[in-house]
Amino acid sequence: MNVATILELVADSIGERVAVGSAHNGMTYAELLDRSRRVAAFLGQRGAEHLITADVNSEAIAVALFGAAGAGVPLVPVNYRLADAPLRAVIERAGPGLAMVEASIPTRLGNPPEGIEFIGRAELLGARHDAGWPRASVDADDVAVLLFTSGTTGEPKAAVLRHRHLVGYVLGGVEFLGAGPEEAVLVSVPPYHIAGIAAVLSASWSGRRIVYLPQFDPVAWVTAARDEKITHAMVVPTMLGRILDVIAVDGELLPTLTHLSYGGGRMPLPVIERAMTLLPGVGFVNAYGLTETSSTITVLTPEDHRAAFASDDPGTRARLGSVGRPLPGLAVVVRDPFGDALPPGESGEVWVRGDQVSGEYLGQGPTATVEGWFPTSDGGHLDADGFLFVEGRLDDVIVRGGENMSPTEIEDALLAHPAVAEAAVIGVPDDEWGETVEAFVVLTAGADATEADLRQWVRARLRSTRCPTRIHFRTELPYSETGKLLRRVLRSELVSNRR
Repeated sequence: MNVATILELVADSIGERVAVGSAHNGMTYAELLDRSRRVAAFLGQRGAEHLITADVNSEAIAVALFGAAGAGVPLVPVNYRLADAPLRAVIERAGPGLAMVEASIPTRLGNPPEGIEFIGRAELLGARHDAGWPRASVDADDVAVLLFTSGTTGEPKAAVLRHRHLVGYVLGGVEFLGAGPEEAVLVSVPPYHIAGIAAVLSASWSGRRIVYLPQFDPVAWVTAARDEKITHAMVVPTMLGRILDVIAVDGELLPTLTHLSYGGGRMPLPVIERAMTLLPGVGFVNAYGLTETSSTITVLTPEDHRAAFASDDPGTRARLGSVGRPLPGLAVVVRDPFGDALPPGESGEVWVRGDQVSGEYLGQGPTATVEGWFPTSDGGHLDADGFLFVEGRLDDVIVRGGENMSPTEIEDALLAHPAVAEAAVIGVPDDEWGETVEAFVVLTAGADATEADLRQWVRARLRSTRCPTRIHFRTELPYSETGKLLRRVLRSELVSNRR
C-alpha cells in the first residue's frame, strides 16, 4: 500500500463527498482523485524527478501530495517564507524537478536553479490527463515526502519519509471513513510542516472535509471556523493563545468545534487551562511527534485532559503538562547517555520505535539503531502510568555547577505568576558555574512586575540554584513559524552582546 492508495480507497467509497473546500462547492473525493491522476501523468510526461512546493495552503497541496505519490516521485514542500538566498539554496537542494511556487517567487529569485522548472498553482491544478501515460509502479519503500527540518545549527536536513512510514501513521491512528459527512477540519499549519502532510492523509482516510486557511491569522481562523462549521482543527500553542484572545473580545464561541489538537511546541499550562475554561465543549488533544516520525507518536486525549483538569491530586493534575501516552503500535522509552532505559520519574533522552518512524536523512542514511529505536534529541521522563513529559531539546538543558536543569521547569514557575504572559529560560556561559540561568519575560498587557518580584516568586517555588540570575523584559519572544520557542536566538543575542 502507498500514499496514492489512500485516496483511491476513499474515492471508491465516498467519491461524491466533498474532500477539500466549501461544503457547497468544494472538490469532491472523486474530483481530487481525478486531478491527482492528471498531475501524476503530467509529472511522468515531463520526466520530473521531484515535485517541489513553495506555496501557501490551498487545495493544490492535497492534489500535489497525491499526484506526486501516484507518479512515484517525492513531494518536497519547502518554506516559501525564507529569505531569497536561503530559499533558492533549499529549492536547488530539493531538485531536480518541477517547483510549484507562490506567485512572487519567480520575481524574487529570477531564473530558477539549474535542473528546476518553476510552475504556478494554476498550471498544476489544470494539468491535462493523458490516458495513454502508463501508471507508475510505486513500492511501499519508495520515498514519498522529503521534509527539511528547521535545524538548530548549519544547513537544515531533509528527513526521508517513505510510503510505508506515512501509511503506517495513518493505519495506526486513524479509522477508515470514521468521520461523518458533516465533519470538517481547518488546516492552518504551513504545508512544509509534517503536521500539514499528516492533516491531508488523516482527513482523507477518515473521510473528513479539509478547509485550508492560506496563512494563519487569528481573526480569519475564528471566522473560518464559524462560517465553515469546522468540527476539527490543529494549532500550535502560539496560535491557540491568539485565537482565545479573539473569542474573548467578541464574546462568541465556536459552536461546531468538537476536537482541537495542538502540538509543534510546548503548550504553557495557563493557555490550555484558559482554553478548557473558555471552550468547555471542546475535546483537546496534545499531539507530540517529529518530522522523522511521520507526525504524532503520543497523545494526551480529551479524557486525559478533563481528568487532569478536574483533579485535586498533584500527580494527576500534572499530566495536563504531559504529551500523553504512545499511540498503538509505537513504543517510547527514556534512556540515559549510555543507552540504558531509565525508570519512571528519571529524566533522559526520549527514544521511539514503530512502523511510522523513519529516522533517515537524505544523503546520510538512517540514524535509528539496529533494533529500530530512534533517538529524538528531546529530553523527558515517563511517569508510573506511562505518561510522557517532554522537557525540551537536550541542547537546551542548562548545566550549572554540574547540575542539569530543565528550562521548562523554570519557565512554568514564571508563567504561574499572574503578570507573566510568556517566558523563556536559557543557560548563559559562566566562568565559575559553567552556565548560569537567565530568563526572558513578556508581561501580560496592563500588568506590572519587577525583576526582583519575579526572582522572589521563582525562589519560593524552586530550589535557589534554579532562580534566574537575571530577568530580561521583552515585548515579544522569538518563535519559529510552527510555534517552537527559539531559545538559541536569545542565547546568541546575549553571548554576542557580552563579547
